[in-house]
Amino acid sequence: MAQVQYNGTGRRKSSVARVRLVPGDGKIIINGREITEYIPFAALREVVKQPLVATETVGSYDILVNVKGGGYTGQAGAIRHGIARALLQADPEFRPTLKRAGLLTRDARMKERKK
Repeated sequence: MAQVQYNGTGRRKSSVARVRLVPGDGKIIINGREITEYIPFAALREVVKQPLVATETVGSYDILVNVKGGGYTGQAGAIRHGIARALLQADPEFRPTLKRAGLLTRDARMKERKK
């Protein structure tokens, strides 16, 4: 029997995050490590959890993330974007909530070239 899972891809600066949501108890695994181990800053961990808090689904899904490129801030933003997209796939009713919070919009700001 196939397990239900929802996928989302998030991008921010030069970071790309592939996110899988699986019904579970709220574990967040990033590149094979716990979120507290992978992201050392509490503020960025809160950024990652914003879509879950906005939709009141904290503890409903296990989140498996594969993220590449960029630094801590870019990766946290990419993961947040990916989680929001995956939640939308899980339940389309979340769209107004996520849209109002600005979590579905890809942050288009990039590093400016050296002059």
